[in-house]
Amino acid sequence: MASGDEQVMRNKQVILRAYVTGFPKESDMQLNTTSTITLKLPQGSTGLLVKNLYLSCDPYIRTRMTKQQSDTPSFGAFTPGSPITGYGVAKVLESRDERFKQGDLVWGFTGWEEYSVINATQIESLFKIKNTDVPLSYYTGILGMPGLTAYAGFYEVCSPKKGERVYISAASGAVGQLVGQFAKLSGCYVVGSAGTKEKVDLLKNKFGFDEAFNYKEEPNLDAALKRYFPEGIDIYFENVGGKMLDAVLLNMRFRGRIAVCGMISQYNLEKPEGVHNLMSLIYKEVRIQGFGVHNYYHLYEKFLETVLPAIKEGKITYVEDVVEGLECAPSALIGLYTGRNVGKQVVVVSRE
Repeated sequence: MASGDEQVMRNKQVILRAYVTGFPKESDMQLNTTSTITLKLPQGSTGLLVKNLYLSCDPYIRTRMTKQQSDTPSFGAFTPGSPITGYGVAKVLESRDERFKQGDLVWGFTGWEEYSVINATQIESLFKIKNTDVPLSYYTGILGMPGLTAYAGFYEVCSPKKGERVYISAASGAVGQLVGQFAKLSGCYVVGSAGTKEKVDLLKNKFGFDEAFNYKEEPNLDAALKRYFPEGIDIYFENVGGKMLDAVLLNMRFRGRIAVCGMISQYNLEKPEGVHNLMSLIYKEVRIQGFGVHNYYHLYEKFLETVLPAIKEGKITYVEDVVEGLECAPSALIGLYTGRNVGKQVVVVSRE
């Protein structure tokens, strides 16, 4: 115990040991069990003290494990020796911000640790959780960053029309499974690809995709896409990059749209693969646009108005891959890059 009523608690953390080259390993991260925290904000400080409940494992985290070039706008690289940060769900223990009070549940950026201090800058990307009649873990996924990414990318970037042909790579992941369901609700023909039979079955039998295929079993991606899209692709939601993007470019329809959400096939390469079919963008007047979800935070309330009723009415479903305990976070994160997870990868830090 500290002086007065200031309680000192253990604060287990997941630390990045050093910048990573190539494919990340669990040993690139370290579980620190000796760190402590005083459960009281320092006098005169601003921000929030929170207890972390759920953490989100997301593919983009790999890009922050590498020292970034000055021309790489992003969330910024992690600092070796410090806790990894990412999206999560937390409970407010103390607040020095009038927008939040003790006991509030929030989602947004936090640390991979049991307790975190959220500074004034980080608070700007924090959302108060008002609807608690759905699982809290959903705010790491369908009702959090991945959900808003799927919503903004599909509706705002792709501007879908009824009857259009939609293709989604990494379709069983946190974002892809939602894009496919949004596309079906919009009256589109939807095909997704994934890396196992189990995931392909999920796409067709649980998420309602019209077709799905295992890209690992396709020796020729161009031929596979022509089989599922004989008249071409109107909308491609890009999560993979590399050879997949190259094959898609050959199969886009005139004035098709490509929303670039991620390129997981490239994150662990020291030298990214080249794309060779870019002339298709000219011939077919295809629009390709990368986007960051932070530019669409202003749509969050509108997003909730659309998605919450759809969840409650059973029109949208969601699959999570949940592991218990902060000590499991490194393994869960690494599993994303081998396709081990089935659905949204969530780490439970605490359920209360």
